[in-house]
Amino acid sequence: MHLDSASRIAAALAVALAWPLSAPAQPAKGSPEHIQAAVAKVDGRFIRANAATGRDWPSYGLDYAETRHSKLAQLTTDNVKDLGLVWSYDLESTRGVEATPVVVDGIMYVTASWSVVHAIDVRTGKRLWVFDPQVDKSKGYRGCCDVVNRGVAVWRGLVFVGAYDGRLIALDAATGRKVWEQDTIIDHKFSYTITGAPRVFKGKVIIGNGGAEFGVRGYITAYDAATGKQAWRWFTVPGDPAKGFENDAMAKAAKTWDASVKWWEAGGGGTVWDTMAFDPELNLMYIGTGNGSPWAQAKRSPKGGDNLYLASIVALNPDTGKYVWHYQQTPGDNWDFTSTQPMILADLKIGGKPRKVILHAPKNGFFFVIDRTNGRFISARNFVEVNWAKGYDKNGRPIETEIARVVDRPREITPTPFGARNWHSMSFNPATGLAYMPVQNVPFTLMDNKNWKFNASSPLEPHSNLGWNVGMFANAEPPKSQPYGRLVAWDPVAQQAKWTVEHVSPWNGGTLSTAGNLVFQGTADGRFIAFDARDGKKLWETATGTGVVAAPATYEVDGQQYVSIAVGWGGVYGLAARHTERKGPGTVYTFALGGKAQPPAFVEYKLAALLQGVLYDKKDYDAGTALYVSNCAFCHGVPGVDRGGNIPNLGYSATEVIANLDKWLFNGPATKNGMPDFTGKLQPADVPKLQAFIQGTADAIRPKN
Repeated sequence: MHLDSASRIAAALAVALAWPLSAPAQPAKGSPEHIQAAVAKVDGRFIRANAATGRDWPSYGLDYAETRHSKLAQLTTDNVKDLGLVWSYDLESTRGVEATPVVVDGIMYVTASWSVVHAIDVRTGKRLWVFDPQVDKSKGYRGCCDVVNRGVAVWRGLVFVGAYDGRLIALDAATGRKVWEQDTIIDHKFSYTITGAPRVFKGKVIIGNGGAEFGVRGYITAYDAATGKQAWRWFTVPGDPAKGFENDAMAKAAKTWDASVKWWEAGGGGTVWDTMAFDPELNLMYIGTGNGSPWAQAKRSPKGGDNLYLASIVALNPDTGKYVWHYQQTPGDNWDFTSTQPMILADLKIGGKPRKVILHAPKNGFFFVIDRTNGRFISARNFVEVNWAKGYDKNGRPIETEIARVVDRPREITPTPFGARNWHSMSFNPATGLAYMPVQNVPFTLMDNKNWKFNASSPLEPHSNLGWNVGMFANAEPPKSQPYGRLVAWDPVAQQAKWTVEHVSPWNGGTLSTAGNLVFQGTADGRFIAFDARDGKKLWETATGTGVVAAPATYEVDGQQYVSIAVGWGGVYGLAARHTERKGPGTVYTFALGGKAQPPAFVEYKLAALLQGVLYDKKDYDAGTALYVSNCAFCHGVPGVDRGGNIPNLGYSATEVIANLDKWLFNGPATKNGMPDFTGKLQPADVPKLQAFIQGTADAIRPKN
């Protein structure tokens, strides 16, 4: 070999060795490899870091504090007018959609009704996978408030969903394949359901359940995220004293119940069906507990008592589930005043001193500020008109009015069981110092049922023949108040509204606030709106086709800020009522600056003519009224008076449907859509009575020539 040849080879080798090695090829965005790598990063450190940027939306309320306030500011009060649709996605559902999407690096996970999980590529709007837990639709009646689901949790490559029938399921984030499943229900004789979104704190998946209307005992359970093994369970109300109490907290609670009526036989209630939050620095998680079972305290605990831990915020140790402290917002709940409405953790300056607080506006109509380190009451002020309490004393006890516990006649307590605020989420912007919340009034009257017995069908007691145990009659006397819906910007330090926007009706969607001084909210009358966070001025709106009840999310993908909202009218109010003239399937809308996509085509509601021609005996009308209330009213509304929500109003049915009502009631064709099978619940002799009420009511309201 010549020297010059050797030199050339050596030089070539030197260049080759000096040249940097090529980086390994990155998986294509939206590929299973990309999804698995992206979601595998989601853990506590990721969620805390993301709270500082808002780049992703990795948890139901965005962050552990559940603020629903994004640090993204690409969208502003100046340019939001240029927001446009990028894509829409068909959730293929006809019932309520209450989920806020979870988004990690452009991969969206969102649930539709019946707990069906959809994975969507934000970059294209295309489906990645769908998981249907195959809930038995004939059991839909075992929940009070529609077959809804409020979303998923993600953690280290897994997606977690609570199925309506009580299962907690872990899915592979990339494929939707089931990894593990746990039955969370302690006794299937009782009507437990899951509608809330799970949370993951310190590697444990936390889930509660619903069912207090049906007479169940509330609890919350933690499972190991990787394996599904149960880590701990904490009951919210005490069980049978003869069996001993699970812990000191339950023994303490039992002293606040009247044991003479064996409250545990009717469950007690207190279900944890929605709100949770977590403070990693204090190592405390916070839950809101539900209403009493039955609603009527005179039946549940006739000698009174606070009935701990109903209608409370409770702090637990997330490692062990051990009770740390509680604050009861509605002692001796008598009105379905759950405290399960979403809460927010915030750091505020109050009285010139920094305080770590919980902001909470539950059903009972008061906005609470509570010290989250110890549960001590700081302040409470009513944010809607109330008549059950005059306010709260310095110790955090409500000052009840004379009408609050009247039992022997109809009374219109405000707020009503629909709540001054229900599960619809609020948001908090630390820059404005304001909480943005949907508030409402749905008129309603109550009267105790002096003859109530557990699990007994009682004429005129709502849905008692389907397992409801409220111990009260509903609307025995028509309410006098007017319905309304509002968006309220609330100052929690001054405890007053900064501004208010009036909506067309109750039951509007949850809110999202952003660093661009924007507040986004969907409405019951089918609009998605952006407001100025400082003064409530409307800056942008778009039609959604049908009413919106869920809250939106915002996130960034490849440098672009997006806003997404899952739309699908429903919930307990939306079963029988609506405020739009168009309908469509559940839909996810995603918007960004300059979006030009066309919205999907929705169809007009075609309300049939008022029912006529069904033969009936007028003497059956009163008995039919009682049967209708105890079996049908909360789903189908008043025949001909209401227009129907996501379930049809029977006053506008075809004549042949009501004339052949038995074919629908007893193992009928609608059971595949969620209608109960009334076999064994009703008798053939009940059918003409129901027909008399349905046709008789339609005849009574028919315009006279």
